[in-house]
Amino acid sequence: MRVFSREEQEFLRQHLQQDPAQLALQAKRWPQLDIPKLAQQIRARQKAKSKIPTWAANLELAFPANLSVEQSSSEVTAEFKANLVSGETLVDLTGGFGVDAYHFAQRFNHVTYVEQQTELAEIVAFNFAQLGTHNITVAATEAETFLQQMTAPVDVIYLDPARRGQSQERVHLLQDCEPDVLRLLPLLFQKSRKVLLKTAPMLDIDLALQQLSHVTNIWVVAVQNECKEVLYLLEPGAQEAPLLTAVHLKPGQPEESLSFTKDAEENAQVFYAEPQQYLYEPNTALLKAGAYKWLSERFKVNKLHRNSHLYTSTELQPAFPGRIFEITAKPKPNAKELQQLLPEKKANITVRNYPLTVAQLREKVKLKEGGDQYLFATTDLHNKPILLLCRKV
Repeated sequence: MRVFSREEQEFLRQHLQQDPAQLALQAKRWPQLDIPKLAQQIRARQKAKSKIPTWAANLELAFPANLSVEQSSSEVTAEFKANLVSGETLVDLTGGFGVDAYHFAQRFNHVTYVEQQTELAEIVAFNFAQLGTHNITVAATEAETFLQQMTAPVDVIYLDPARRGQSQERVHLLQDCEPDVLRLLPLLFQKSRKVLLKTAPMLDIDLALQQLSHVTNIWVVAVQNECKEVLYLLEPGAQEAPLLTAVHLKPGQPEESLSFTKDAEENAQVFYAEPQQYLYEPNTALLKAGAYKWLSERFKVNKLHRNSHLYTSTELQPAFPGRIFEITAKPKPNAKELQQLLPEKKANITVRNYPLTVAQLREKVKLKEGGDQYLFATTDLHNKPILLLCRKV
């Protein structure tokens, strides 16, 4: 591979915001350039802009097919993962676009990047050189083959199994992903001191704990209140119940994290109440981690209903990890009353444990999306559907 020429880099710089399909149709305007190749680079960079902005802006890097970019970790989650483990040596068995391996290389003396797609491995090796990262060895082979051929154990093996089936459908169960971590687990323990596994947010944590062995820590990671990944740290011989940590990452802001155990959740004392002055909505990482009763006890807030996972209090609890609202009205679900309360006929609607979907409720009450008012549709402790009109604190 080679660095893009100055002319190619200038083309990329000038057209990064344009429609790559339209550029490809106009290829005759630039007969001296390989426009299909450059259009693909622009398309990939546009997809990567929010995920890996530093790489997307680096015109000396090469980008692979879009699927590899879509499946890549983001910069913010890769940096977070790199701080979870430490040691001399790490093997990334599912290298992909190399974002995780690059960040692990900032913490480990040596990283081995393993990728079964030869072309992708070549692109990533080229990028590592461009980035000045020289402590990563690239191995273009299958994960299981590399694992079997390892002669000495490493400190950490990291895996992010592919979550696409044979027909490119999305899968999330461990046994359906590639490689099959459950089948390889004895070999993984034989070849490493610790295993860090990334799974899809859709995978049920209790199911994963039943299938995996020796889990010491679980991190549920959300970015901008969207759950992105769940990480499991496995150590051979570990027997104690794992610590669950819900992490909320906001670029440019301090990391928010809370840790608890399943026992703490099961034994927590929870109180229920009618809607009071304030309403609390936990961040998505906590909801995925299953911190329901524990939140009520920890932050001295009352649950509205066993299955609603919304909380209320008379006194403001500003440290609550999530969105906080002040309840301004408890309207009935009819258009006339709501439109009197909302003259602009707009509200941000959230449905939690309610018989209608957001779309159905919006149609029923004739409200558009937007504005600075928030309408929560939920169920109270008497199993009665209710609406709560709120404003952000």
